Amino acid sequence: MGLMEMAETRAAKSARSHKVTGTRAQTLMLTQNDIYLNGTGSWQRAWEKMGAHRDTQGGAEGWLFRVWAPDVQSVHVVGDFNQWDPWSTAMHRAADSDIWEAFVPGLEQGDLYKYVIQTDDGDLLWKADPFAFYAETAPGTASKLWDMSGYSWKDASWLDKRAAREMFHSPLNIYEVHLGSWKRHGDEPQGEPREDGTFPGPGDPFPAQRGTYYSYDDLSNELVQYVSKMGYTHIEIMPLMEHPFDGSWGYQVTGYYAATSRYGTPQQLMHFIDACHKAGIGVILDWVPGGFCANAEGLSMFNGHMLYEREIHPNWGTHKFDFGRPEVRSFLVSNVMFWIEQFHLDGIRMDGVSSMLYLNFGVDNPAEKKFNERGTEEDLDASYFIRQVNTMVGQAFPDVMMIAEESTAWPLVTYPASENGLGFHYKWDMGWMNDTLHYMQTDFPWRPGNHNLLTFSIMYAFSENFVLPLSHDEVVNGKCSLIGRMPGDQWRQFAGLRTLALYQMTHPGAKLTFMGDELGQYIEWRYYESIQWFLAEQYAPHASHLRFTEALNHLYLRQRALWQKGYSEEGFEWIDADNAEQSIISFVRHGDKPADDLLILINFDPASYETYKIGVPREGDWKLIFNTDDLAYGGSDYQHVDMASSRPEPWNGRENSIEISVPGLAGLVYRRQRTSSYKPEPKKTSSVEHVCKAYARKKNDSNDHWGMEHATDIRI
Repeated sequence: MGLMEMAETRAAKSARSHKVTGTRAQTLMLTQNDIYLNGTGSWQRAWEKMGAHRDTQGGAEGWLFRVWAPDVQSVHVVGDFNQWDPWSTAMHRAADSDIWEAFVPGLEQGDLYKYVIQTDDGDLLWKADPFAFYAETAPGTASKLWDMSGYSWKDASWLDKRAAREMFHSPLNIYEVHLGSWKRHGDEPQGEPREDGTFPGPGDPFPAQRGTYYSYDDLSNELVQYVSKMGYTHIEIMPLMEHPFDGSWGYQVTGYYAATSRYGTPQQLMHFIDACHKAGIGVILDWVPGGFCANAEGLSMFNGHMLYEREIHPNWGTHKFDFGRPEVRSFLVSNVMFWIEQFHLDGIRMDGVSSMLYLNFGVDNPAEKKFNERGTEEDLDASYFIRQVNTMVGQAFPDVMMIAEESTAWPLVTYPASENGLGFHYKWDMGWMNDTLHYMQTDFPWRPGNHNLLTFSIMYAFSENFVLPLSHDEVVNGKCSLIGRMPGDQWRQFAGLRTLALYQMTHPGAKLTFMGDELGQYIEWRYYESIQWFLAEQYAPHASHLRFTEALNHLYLRQRALWQKGYSEEGFEWIDADNAEQSIISFVRHGDKPADDLLILINFDPASYETYKIGVPREGDWKLIFNTDDLAYGGSDYQHVDMASSRPEPWNGRENSIEISVPGLAGLVYRRQRTSSYKPEPKKTSSVEHVCKAYARKKNDSNDHWGMEHATDIRI
């Protein structure tokens, strides 16, 4: 059984337990079973009883608070309702556990609150609620009382289609988005100016925000319409969990259950996702279980000691979760289930998987390295947790994609846990990304010597179910924008960018690109301002590239050969992988039907060729269906062969071949239309040949006469 089939079998065996309908009926009573599940790391729905919930006790309406805080002297809940007095509203242990609870009457939705934890040393820690559904907008750090009910979902049809979808036989083209900087209202600097009256700029550690955020409601209109028009299948949203600093891009979390208030309420986020589903767009959320923010109001040193964490990351300064503590696993397992169920997510991209899997990730000093009981560097607790998450999600939501950002050669990432795999559906192909970008930023004369960087990825392309990412990480921190990596003048840069995009789209695997790449913007991504939409409005090369990206996305959607067998060796065939001298590669993508086959040729060098011979998988008339050199895309419109009829002339190891024109720095996609129209021309006879043939005939006649005479003589 192949990799893809194993994953699909796992999903098929897991019957869809329930449709996602929002908040389910529940009781707030904390049972011994809940406490047991929490203590064994298997509580999947902790958010239903932990945190703050509306409740009625003794005829009084109010809110019930619960928080896990072992080994402390006391816990109090504070807020505006008690003037933030750390001693006025005490919490009590529930059922002799380490979970503290208190009922406070008279509170209203939106009220701010925190927990005050008195440590075993007597220190007071002011903590946000780890299970809060909503939070005060930064720079505020308090939690907000919030009820998750009240939104009426309208995506039942989408969920039914998702359940029936064959995950690995469907298109997957992801548009990665940072909601805070996709678009903004205006570009005026926000915040306080410096003493000289100027505002912080791009080179400053805390640059001024420019303009104001789009809300979830704004995005429900503009982003959804844009993504639908452009032809992407999914949006991947960078982390939406509450975080204090915009410059962390959401990856340093303080509120794992709170959709950030920067863009609106949780219900408004639900509406945004609902709008995506109505438009036929799936939503993937970036999830960050590898580590959390060190801010005092968050999970760090929650009871005065390392509680949620085991250690501090040596490079990033984030606190790494202690996956060996069952209560921490319950917190995280419940968290991923919460986001999938409450927000109808179609996928989870797990961030920083490599940093979780290895005990010594980021440790360079050999003297500081750690090893497990097996003598290896695998973090056994982390790998167990990852398998646990993927198994539980697979059982409850078999049609929800689990995607790993895993940057090493860890084996069996996308194999089921039952096969000793990690249980993901997809893995980011960081090898393809690194090799390809290295090649693309190599100047043209040196590309032949680096040709293997283009082709090596096919050697392992089907060892996992890969996503080919060109993510936000590749356009920040001095790496330059994608177009900024391309050698040559502006025309060659845009032409090179088109070849990169075509190679990504026609290479086996799913696709992911980051917002702004479709504009060909030269600056790196800036989280504090909008991407540069004005480029496409004011400058023809950028407008052309936007048109190109849209056309390429729709080509991908239309051509089944690009995704029906995207994770199988049967879906790919080299024509010529070794033409390093000309920097040209050619290959075939196969669909379920031979009629869907595509012939792809990409020229990564500026040289053009009036005539270029290439072998074809079978005879026929091959039609040019996509040309990156098209004038509409900013190309040169070099001569091209719209319909090439194959000839029975062996080439590239094939029995038939075609002759086409190949533009410089361009890619061509051909598809067979019908039986070859090629007809061999009748052989012409020269005058000399005519005389020779007449002489031969006369000689034959004479010989025949001589033969007849001698035959008579013999008879006599």
